[in-house]
Amino acid sequence: MKIHTKDFRVSEGNDVDLDKCPNKVAPVYNSKEEYKKLLEDHVEQLSAQQQLLYASSRHALLLIFQAMDAAGKDGAIKHVMSGVNPQGCQVFSFKQPSAAELEHDFLWRTTRDLPARGRIGIFNRSYYEEVLIVRVHPELLQSEGIPDAPHGDKAVWRSRYRSIADMEKHLHANGTRIIKFFLHLSKEEQRKRFLARIDEPDKNWKFSLADVEERKFWKQYMKAFEECLGATSTRESPWYVVPADDKENARLIVSQIILDELEDLKMAYPETSDKRREELLAIRKELAK
Repeated sequence: MKIHTKDFRVSEGNDVDLDKCPNKVAPVYNSKEEYKKLLEDHVEQLSAQQQLLYASSRHALLLIFQAMDAAGKDGAIKHVMSGVNPQGCQVFSFKQPSAAELEHDFLWRTTRDLPARGRIGIFNRSYYEEVLIVRVHPELLQSEGIPDAPHGDKAVWRSRYRSIADMEKHLHANGTRIIKFFLHLSKEEQRKRFLARIDEPDKNWKFSLADVEERKFWKQYMKAFEECLGATSTRESPWYVVPADDKENARLIVSQIILDELEDLKMAYPETSDKRREELLAIRKELAK
């Protein structure tokens, strides 16, 4: 079954209703063995594309993953990027801001970790937390020291959407391609995965009481995600709503989306000039002695 990545893309200017977006779709694999083979093929293609990205050094790629707890962000990053050269890829996880980070604007701490041209940067959570968790818990704004901020007012979020969109537009104009993934997990599937984290000793470390506390705000989070996705998905820097109840299927969809973006760049290895070719031939002649 072919993956049509446009089926998961949020069109610019569209309102988003997550109740109408599936948490699970027909799998693109028929067995675990076929899944492994398909993923291996995607990983191999990604590795080749990454080499082109690094060699051409014209673009950077930023992948952003946002989701509710247990949606599979870590697993998607681990499996999809398993064949990528670690020298050309970095993963950053953003949790609660530090005291030093709170002394700056909300984009500052992530801006420091943007990928250079030729490299892939992965944000496991990102600056979007500032219009998601902070929106669900507006009391967090009190610690951010914003002068004369209308705390809890819609103007705050509209201003932040505009700041994010402007920054992403600037990055795109300067060679950074941004792909944003919302792993769309159902509340019931999250419950099952939380139970598994409790029942399986080697998964206990993944679970905390705070995870359960945040479930109480599920509706508020879905509303925050809906508005965020609709306000910040653009033609240049789109959001993709990836059905996440089937982890394996989600990984194949994510990897295909990344492949499509890299292939659209139509990259090529730098051409060797006549002067450089002469130099290489002279070196070869010397080595062949």
